[in-house]
Amino acid sequence: MTDVLLTALGLLGIALLSDLVLGVRHTWARPVPYLLGTAASVLLTVAGSAGLAGTPIRVSLDAFLGFGAAHLTVDRLSALFLVASFGVAIPVSLACAAWAVRPRRVTARGLGCAYALTLASVAVVVTADHVFVFLFAWESLTVAFYLLTAHRRDDRRRTPAIITVVMGKISGAALLIGFLLPAAQTGSFALPGFAALPHTGVRDAAYALLVLGFAVKVGLVPVHVWMPRGYRAAPGPLRAIMAGVAVNVGFYGLWRTLDLLHQPPPWLAVVVLLLGGATALLGIAHASVQTDLTEVVAYSSVENAGLITVGYAVALVGAATGMTSLVAVGLLAATLQLIAHALAKSLLFTATAGIEDATGTTELDELRGVGHRLRFSGTGLAVGALTLAGLPLTAGFVSEWFLLESLMQQFRLGALGYTLPLAVTGALVALTAGFAAVAFVRIVGLTVLGPRGAHEEELARDIGLPGKAAIVVLGAGCLVVAAVAPLEVRFLAAGLQDVVPRAVTASAVKEPWVLQPVYPGFSILSPSWLAVMLPLLFGAATLLCFAFARHRMFAVRRVPAWRSATGGVAGENQYKPFAFTNPTRKVLANILLTRAELRTVERQTGGRDDDPRRDAAGAHLGYTSDVVEAVERFLYRPLLRPLGSLVRTAKRLQNGRLDAYVGYMLIAFLTVLALVLILT
Repeated sequence: MTDVLLTALGLLGIALLSDLVLGVRHTWARPVPYLLGTAASVLLTVAGSAGLAGTPIRVSLDAFLGFGAAHLTVDRLSALFLVASFGVAIPVSLACAAWAVRPRRVTARGLGCAYALTLASVAVVVTADHVFVFLFAWESLTVAFYLLTAHRRDDRRRTPAIITVVMGKISGAALLIGFLLPAAQTGSFALPGFAALPHTGVRDAAYALLVLGFAVKVGLVPVHVWMPRGYRAAPGPLRAIMAGVAVNVGFYGLWRTLDLLHQPPPWLAVVVLLLGGATALLGIAHASVQTDLTEVVAYSSVENAGLITVGYAVALVGAATGMTSLVAVGLLAATLQLIAHALAKSLLFTATAGIEDATGTTELDELRGVGHRLRFSGTGLAVGALTLAGLPLTAGFVSEWFLLESLMQQFRLGALGYTLPLAVTGALVALTAGFAAVAFVRIVGLTVLGPRGAHEEELARDIGLPGKAAIVVLGAGCLVVAAVAPLEVRFLAAGLQDVVPRAVTASAVKEPWVLQPVYPGFSILSPSWLAVMLPLLFGAATLLCFAFARHRMFAVRRVPAWRSATGGVAGENQYKPFAFTNPTRKVLANILLTRAELRTVERQTGGRDDDPRRDAAGAHLGYTSDVVEAVERFLYRPLLRPLGSLVRTAKRLQNGRLDAYVGYMLIAFLTVLALVLILT
């Protein structure tokens, strides 16, 4: 299996070079990097499956590095994330190949290179057992993200690319310090050696820094601002590579941190728990009111990151209190959420790429009823939306059930410092689940199944055959994974046994097809029986309706549409996605900082200026409503002012005079020398 891992990395290297050498002039050359990436993803999935089965995979890097033993190792936890990430990357890479051959989609070389670099970086991060190998791959992923978001070099995409790379550098800096602290204590740069680190303040500081570094990558509040902008700036289905594949390395880092450092400081567990709940609610609040499909899916990624982090925080609470069963239920809920997110997010971004390619827009008001024409992309969008809404028969339903069950175990903890944050977070997650249904009902009801848009006949053809195959595979995965959830739990128990004993996690399977939240006698769920009984009940209800209603079952009653304020407001006699979310903007006004304005947009011509009936009879009213990113407004924008002053001051120092630079160096040297003398 070592050869399989090396071959996969070699294929990704060839894919990177092929984009640089072949370019994009020839149509046949454009999908080559993505097809090579598909083959590499298959091999990495095979390597992960072998690792879960217990086959040792270890590749030595001693010949390339000169600072101690370094390897690429596939243990069970690494194997779990290889399968979860690259199993999704296979269909998404096929969709990327289908998208790349479309006219005017890839106009310059470098995009395939960034794609290959992303997959290679993910593979190395997940398998690295050496600090500097890990950090090198992490920084390479930051570079790849920058290349993806800045591929189209225009002013509109420059800012998202800069924000993405700045957040990536913050993440890398936190990880660098977080790794060096335990390395200084243990005298080794090998990650497995960190497990022997004594419980001291240095260990707690390293724990917090590592969690911070990985939290930036997954998009936890308040460092989530790069995610909506970065995902929207990336082209086509490559957004799915970022959101469904690459973001998993952040969660892998969190899982690995718990594996290596074990018991966290109690305050860290509580902070991560509350931030996870706040992230989930803030993400779904913005997803519910966005008017662009790409931004809806991007903000739902913030929500999913919050939900996954909540499960992880429950595991941290269990580790801090020494409750192994709580660690198991928290990690199990988080990993189930991670897999559901990887499948659904990849499906949504792949379907969105097909819709954008066919329509030329992602504005929801322009996409009403798009599912009537783009059957594959529309169906994929609907299945992905239903999965993230957490409806039964989807993987999202099972994962959200486990998450809520894990939060309900608060009564097993005696300390108020844990039970109260768990209760608050449970309320935030419940609110998130409710607004998620609102957010994705809008997508399914108005965008996919709504009234047909005015420009339907102008739509181009749906995504190509490989893209359709990708949508079918990902959509089936969202449904099949839920139907075989007990088998999935056994699979996850094998992958998580490095962190929590396998027998404890496997106890979530009460009977062959019945699940429980690890603790016996609390509650049960059988998603497999739901997958059988709900379709049967729906079929039985349909037969009864047909038997009693007969021809009336298909009768359509048409009546004039009712509209309020018909005399003063112009518009269509049907709901639009913008209007559908108006109650959400009102209810969440304190979170979204909603700003609404009612104004006159047109007046009747003629008549006397002093006629009081003129405005009443001839005014046409326009309604605008906007929301504000609170974190950006109250945290980052105030920080930009002193940062801008600092930059302007630094620019004054760059006067181009050699004697001035020598003077700066002398002042800096004397300052450092004085500090050394004082400290010694």
